[in-house]
Amino acid sequence: MSVLRPFRATDMFKFNHINLDLWTETYAINFYLGYFSRWPDMCAVQETPQGRIMGYVIGKAEGAGPERHGHVTALSVAPEYRRLGLSRKFMSWLEQVSDENYRGYFVDLYVRCVNTAAITMYESFGYSVYRRVKEYYSNLGLGLNPRDEEDGFDMRKPLSRDPMRRSVRANGRDITVSAHEVP
Repeated sequence: MSVLRPFRATDMFKFNHINLDLWTETYAINFYLGYFSRWPDMCAVQETPQGRIMGYVIGKAEGAGPERHGHVTALSVAPEYRRLGLSRKFMSWLEQVSDENYRGYFVDLYVRCVNTAAITMYESFGYSVYRRVKEYYSNLGLGLNPRDEEDGFDMRKPLSRDPMRRSVRANGRDITVSAHEVP
């Protein structure tokens, strides 16, 4: 049986097999360390009994007032552990931390517009597209529509402090903003 536990700095030496995935954004060591030191309760790994990391989530809390929210900076599961419900477990856990510890109104995340598998997964978790952000990502070079490769959807899910669902909108796919307009 696997276990969800807090991310430790030494885990950075054990998650390369996860970060090699095309869809996973990778960062410099100081970026990860900054998250672990500032939001340790929003960073977790799932590992096997033998200590192999199956996946991880890294998040943060940001905003003020009704814009206070949890943000999923990275969520990735190793290919051999996909379709086991780990992403749902990570997201439920981060939503709970965002709601209870940080009193957030919603959780948001960004996903490439061409990553239909991830978009479908997040929609099944209750997330919806809030807006399209032009040129949020660098081009993957897949030969697809470059605009879709570079654009990202800002997806959101309201938490308990937003019973009127003011943090989401029905027509999010129709709203487009520049990456410079996103804080």
